[in-house]
Amino acid sequence: MRDVISMSRIFFWPFSVFSVFSVVKALIRPNDMMILAARNFLAALLIALRLDAQPAPIAQRYGDAADRLIHAALADSAAWNRIAELTERFGPRFSGTPNLERAIDWVLAEMKKDGMQNVRGEPVMIPSWVRGAESAELVEPRRQNLPMLGLGGSIATPPNGITAEVLVVSSWDDLKANSARAQGKMVLFNAPFTTYGATVQYRTNGAVEAAKAGAVASLIRSVGPYSMRTPHTGGTRYDTTVRRIPHAAITTEDADMLARMQARGEKILVRLTMSAQMLPDAPSRNVIGEIVGREKPDEVVVMGGHIDSWDVGRGAMDDAGGVVVAWEAVRLMHKLGLRPRRTIRVVGWTNEENGLRGGNAYRDAHRAELNRHVAAIESDGGVFKPAGFGFTGSDAGFAIARQVGSLLERIGAGAITRGGGGADIGPIMQLGVPGLGLNVDGTRYFWYHHTEADTVDKLDPHDVALCVATMAVMSYVLADMEETLGRNSP
Repeated sequence: MRDVISMSRIFFWPFSVFSVFSVVKALIRPNDMMILAARNFLAALLIALRLDAQPAPIAQRYGDAADRLIHAALADSAAWNRIAELTERFGPRFSGTPNLERAIDWVLAEMKKDGMQNVRGEPVMIPSWVRGAESAELVEPRRQNLPMLGLGGSIATPPNGITAEVLVVSSWDDLKANSARAQGKMVLFNAPFTTYGATVQYRTNGAVEAAKAGAVASLIRSVGPYSMRTPHTGGTRYDTTVRRIPHAAITTEDADMLARMQARGEKILVRLTMSAQMLPDAPSRNVIGEIVGREKPDEVVVMGGHIDSWDVGRGAMDDAGGVVVAWEAVRLMHKLGLRPRRTIRVVGWTNEENGLRGGNAYRDAHRAELNRHVAAIESDGGVFKPAGFGFTGSDAGFAIARQVGSLLERIGAGAITRGGGGADIGPIMQLGVPGLGLNVDGTRYFWYHHTEADTVDKLDPHDVALCVATMAVMSYVLADMEETLGRNSP
């Protein structure tokens, strides 16, 4: 478009003196030809002025800034190193634990050292579930320890555990068909992984459905497509109208073994021991740091991940990485002197894993200003090789996001697809804030999800740097450009 405008100037202005003379002459001694010439001149002038008023395409306006951010992000392994330090210094950061609070203190101090503004912890009350000692043992047809993890929120067994015969089922329908056999047994849901959304239902609702059938405890095949006898934890729920029973996950290998034993007609006896307990809610914080906008500081692009993790592993990909890549993106803007028109706010939400209290508290604390939140961006799928973003918002906003995405095509992260967001930005998206979720290569994410294996060695430093670049370019442009993504329909 700029080339067209420039060409029009070259063509148009050599005739300007003649054209102005024609307009004046038409006013003094009008005739049909002169009046027509004057009208044509004025129409052409208006078109040229309108073309001049159109902003250049986003890729043209922000190509230099995007290149600088990408180059800076890929220059070293600073983000990977920071993930390593956070996760190895503090370990798992489960809600209600000293580990989480010490990690939050450290992040706030480091953000201040990095020159971020308005660094603070916003208070949130969070649940405190304690796993305690736990075990599962195969008693018959032979003795063997079964690696297991109690599911978050589960009740305990009696002190001496529960020893019961196991009924293996493959689905809800299978349980329904065999409900008469479930009475007094320990039900094992051996549902193979298809998608996370479909398979996680057995983790979330398994205890309720097994209890309805008369089971004394419930087990699930861990929710994941790959295992090296690594059990996966995660949250569960109870129904106040149904008796609560203990609920735990075993490995995929052992779930399949028990299924084969049942198919051979062997009696399966398992002893499950859990000492889990729910303590009173505990104080915690959402972690916040900003780069304040130069012209519209009250308008905000908010982005980040969740600072908490489960109580196993070190929470490197889920989700220290999501917090760090957003934090590093803003640190680089500060370092490069790229101060956007609007404020970019980095948030490490607390208690995503077993309560979503952080996301809800952010919504409540900032409700009055959400009409000035122009976008929300979340990274909670692991910081593997990025592909782009999923976007939830208006058609006009989607078109703008795709233009911004074109700046990331050279690093393979420019794909903008429909539908995206995240658990922590979900509460504000429901009130109209357009949302974007970082899309990455998720091939291996559920291998390590909610396991002892979620450690920094699973992340590639270059992939992490690419995620920093992707988050930096998207957030900077959305915060700096004159146009906005519009609002969602609440």
